[in-house]
Amino acid sequence: MTTTVLFVCVHNAGRSQMAAGWLRHLAGDRVEVRSAGSAPAAGLNPVAVRAMAEVGIDITAEQPRLLDHATAETSDVIVTMGCGDACPYFPGKRYEDWPLDDPAGRDITAVRPIRDAIRTRVEQLLTDLP
Repeated sequence: MTTTVLFVCVHNAGRSQMAAGWLRHLAGDRVEVRSAGSAPAAGLNPVAVRAMAEVGIDITAEQPRLLDHATAETSDVIVTMGCGDACPYFPGKRYEDWPLDDPAGRDITAVRPIRDAIRTRVEQLLTDLP
């Protein structure tokens, strides 16, 4: 059985998309990767897209999605990044909250360290997955 990981942030345009990109890149088919937002933006954060492209990861095919009950309920691990009370809670799920700066409105110099912090957290998450 493949482990399903859901990354959730408010706009699903920056942090959660970068985390999903890292996990897809590092885990391949070993993990099913999902991302969603409590109030999704109209499109991806272009600076987040650029920051990921700098490390060879293309996230341009992704689109912000609204977090729905079924997606959360059928995920094994839910990683939240600043969505607060809008993040659902389901008993029996593994939860992690990653306190990361929001890349919205920041330039590439400010987004690179966020991207790199996300990679470190994704690598740690991978070591803890079945």
